[in-house]
Amino acid sequence: MADYGSVARPYARAIFAIAQASGALQAWSNALACAAAVIDQADAREHLAQPGLDDADRARYVSSICDGVAGAELIATTAGSNLLSLLSENDRLGALPEIARQFDQLKIHAEQKIEVKITSATPIEADLATTLGDALQRNLGRNVELELAVDAALIGGAIIEAEDKVIDASVRSRLQRLAEQLID
Repeated sequence: MADYGSVARPYARAIFAIAQASGALQAWSNALACAAAVIDQADAREHLAQPGLDDADRARYVSSICDGVAGAELIATTAGSNLLSLLSENDRLGALPEIARQFDQLKIHAEQKIEVKITSATPIEADLATTLGDALQRNLGRNVELELAVDAALIGGAIIEAEDKVIDASVRSRLQRLAEQLID
């Protein structure tokens, strides 16, 4: 799959400006997620690659799949149709997943939120997750959206990831460091 990072940026920023001005950040996030999900499906990519389809047909196809999906209503608006048409005309419908990802990053930044992933060796209880979330919120100075994951290979402890910061307090990494020290 192509790397659409730089291609997606201007589209994501333009949609973000429209969404922010209209107070519809979450609605646009949902709509873009739907369109991105369509593009992520192999059947849809195969259909869109048919040589007999013109740009308008490709845009309508994506829109028709999102039609009726709760939260994706903005794809059917003039702005949504224009976006799909523009992407289709420039052969960039494949950039939709990256556009959605970049849009969500802009949204999180604007809302002063930070996504934090905590991977632990065992499931974290709800009370502890709330306490961790509150502590992270105080330390990071932003609203924290926690994602909890379990990886038994950590043996014990946890790994906390927030943007470009990683705190690895797992038993596995401690054992690896100890092994490296013993070898040296």
